[in-house]
Amino acid sequence: MWILTGLPGVLTGALGEGVLRLAREKGLVETAVVNLRDFAVDRHRTIDDAPYAGGPGMVLMVEPVVRALRSLPDPAGRREVLLLSPQGDVLTQGRVEELSARDEIVLICGRYKGVDERIRTFTTGELSLGDFVLSGGELAAAAVADAVVRLIPGVLGCYDSALGDSFTSGLLDSAYYTRPEDFEGLRVPPVLLSGHHEKAQEWRRHDALRRTRARRPDLLAGADLTESDRAYLRRLEREEGAGPRPADKEGPSA
Repeated sequence: MWILTGLPGVLTGALGEGVLRLAREKGLVETAVVNLRDFAVDRHRTIDDAPYAGGPGMVLMVEPVVRALRSLPDPAGRREVLLLSPQGDVLTQGRVEELSARDEIVLICGRYKGVDERIRTFTTGELSLGDFVLSGGELAAAAVADAVVRLIPGVLGCYDSALGDSFTSGLLDSAYYTRPEDFEGLRVPPVLLSGHHEKAQEWRRHDALRRTRARRPDLLAGADLTESDRAYLRRLEREEGAGPRPADKEGPSA
C-alpha cells in the first residue's frame, strides 16, 4: 500500500503502531508513504498553486501527483488508485473487504482547497469517510489503511474477531464485558457468566439485533436475518407496543 501526501509526518505514527506495524513485521503487507514534495518541479518543492480564474484557497497540482504515481512499480497493471476526497463514495465495510483482496492500493491524500481536476483522470475511484471535511486526506488514509489491513488473513491474532465486527454481518456488534463481574453496581449479564455457550451466543445475537434496531434501523433491511432473528424483532415490537421502549443500555433477556 502506497500513500501519497505532502505531509508524511502526519502518517508516521499511524503506520508505525498497532495492527499496521504488526502486519508489516509479519511480512503480510508493505506500506510506504511517498512525499509528493520529492516530485515537485521547482526548487521550492511546491505542490500547490492558486486556481485559474481566481477564488479562495490553493489547489494540489497535477504534476507532482502524476510523477509520484509513475514512479511506483505496477507490474500487474491492476493496482487500485484512490483519491481521498469528500466527493468520493462513502467507505463501507463491503468496500473495505474488496480492497483487502487487492494486491496493490495507492491512496492519494487531497489537501488545500481541492485538487487539480486532472488528477482524477489517473485514479480508479474516490473515497470519503463521511459527510464532513478534514484539512487533508492523511487521517482518512490512515483509517482506510487500518480498516483494510486488519482483514488480511494472519494479521489479527483471531480472525473470527474481525468477522463479528459491526457492519461485517450487516448488523451492529453486540455488547462485550470483561473483569470485574461487578463494577460499582454495574454487573455483567448473568448469561455471560453461566458457562452455557449456546445461550451466550443467543444473547449476543439478540443484543446485536436490539442495538441495530435502536441505533441503525436502516441496516436491518439489508441484513441476512434468520427466522429466529425476525421472531425476536417481532417480540421487541410487541414489547414496545405494550409499554415504554427499553433504555438502550439494557441488554436483551437471556
